[in-house]
Order: sequence, then structure tokens, then C-alpha cells
Amino acid sequence: MTCFDRRDLGLLLLRLGTGGVLAAHGAQKLFGWFGGGGLSGTGAFMESVGYAPGRASAAAAGLAETGGGTLLALGLATPAAGAAAAGAMAGASAVHAPNGFFAQSGGYEYAAYLGFAAAGLAVTGPGRISLDHAMGHTADRNWMVPVALAGTAAATLAVIGARYARVRRQEEGEQGELFDEEGVAV
Repeated sequence: MTCFDRRDLGLLLLRLGTGGVLAAHGAQKLFGWFGGGGLSGTGAFMESVGYAPGRASAAAAGLAETGGGTLLALGLATPAAGAAAAGAMAGASAVHAPNGFFAQSGGYEYAAYLGFAAAGLAVTGPGRISLDHAMGHTADRNWMVPVALAGTAAATLAVIGARYARVRRQEEGEQGELFDEEGVAV
């Protein structure tokens, strides 16, 4: 007989809520559901904020959010699922960071929260009310946690770094004239 406690119930609720929100958010990108832009609209947005190529970036973010969120909700492959979702939310946080912390000002608060919740679930595990537990934790081994988080961190840093460099080049290219024709500062 398997006995569940309130920790398991709490993890189930956290997984369902966080995973459900992430899956819906990703479905906006991939399929245009829930008022989203789909791959075309999201791809154009991604390109405009420095993630290029835009359509591929939208597909990667959408898959990380939809796939990671669905797997988190199910409690399956929890380390990889949490890491993938956290990586996608780090990318979103990078876009919103110039607006400050709070979401009401367009800041990174919401994306950061989802990312930290997903990473926390990757580290903590899914609890006993999960597919990982039912399957004997074959896709939820202790060694998978640091591997998934480190791999995702490396990939995320590379993608965000490339975006940052692209945005900087674009900003430098849009810089106005520093001097007029006589060499006087404008």
C-alpha cells in the first residue's frame, strides 16, 4: 500500500499549476491557442527582440514550455522537464529585464517566478503522486538533476549571450550622428 502525505499533495498542486501555465503559454507560441501568435507571429516577435532566427527560436521556446510544462504536470522526467522550462523562462526574463522587476511595468517578475518554480521542481522531484514514482524513477535519477540543469544553463547562457550581442549591434547601428559636418558634438 502506498501512502501519500501532504508534501506529495503540495508537489502535485505545484506541478499541476506551474506545468499547466507553462504548457498553455507554450501552446500560444506553437499553435496560436489562447490568443497566441503561433509560430509565425511569435517568430516575428522573437526576431524583433533579438532571438534569431525568429521562427526557430519560437519553436524552441514553445517546445520547452509546452513539453516541459506537460511533463512537469505529469511528474514525468521531472529533472529534464523543470530544466527545460527554467531555461525558456530565463530567455523570457532577459527580454523583460530592461523594464525592471514588476510585471505591471513589463518586467521579468512572472517569467522569473515560473522559471524558479520549474527549477525548484527539477531539484525537489515530483513526489509520490507522479508518473516518475509510478515508473520507479527511471527518468528521475539523482544524477539527472545536475546534468539537466547544467546542460540547460550552458545552452541558455549561449542563446541569451547571442541575443545580447545582436541587440547591442542593432542599438549601435541605430545610434544617431555624434558630430555635425563641422565636427561639433550634436
